[in-house]
Amino acid sequence: MHPHPQPHHETDACVEDLRTALEANGITLPSLGVDLPTFAGTLPTRPLIALGNCNQATARALIAALNKAAGQ
Repeated sequence: MHPHPQPHHETDACVEDLRTALEANGITLPSLGVDLPTFAGTLPTRPLIALGNCNQATARALIAALNKAAGQ
């Protein structure tokens, strides 16, 4: 029995929560997803979430949303 049954469900949910939070701020990261190679190992690891690439306008939108959340 694998020590962490179906860890991808939690990771998938996290990706969807992040996608929803970004969309609520008018931000779309087209490459957002689970980094599948992190599931390839035999040792239990914490899967990574790939944010992917974005253009300068999206990066500036992220900066603005993060600064607003930080109260700046």
